[in-house]
Amino acid sequence: MPAAALKPKPFPTQSTAKHPVLLDLPYTPVEKRPLPPGRPREWYVTHNRRLKAMRLAIALLDSGVYVPNQARNETIRDTAETIGVHPPSDTTCHMVRALMRYAR
Repeated sequence: MPAAALKPKPFPTQSTAKHPVLLDLPYTPVEKRPLPPGRPREWYVTHNRRLKAMRLAIALLDSGVYVPNQARNETIRDTAETIGVHPPSDTTCHMVRALMRYAR
């Protein structure tokens, strides 16, 4: 018997399944852990800004905004209000667009 016949078939993913694969809902975020101590304050500010930018970029992609040109500051701030995040600064909005650009 060939070795390929013994190998189990992988589970289908959303892109390869014949029918849509149901996701486990509702989504619950991962348990938060404390940040490592002893870093400069600027590190924590940048870290939290990156996390916020990632959340906003994901929410924009989920809402149908796929191109950074569509994500103006007003659109990003409206999305932040929708998902319950404080309005982002201009720097964070720029970071959201950069994430959307490089994710392509």
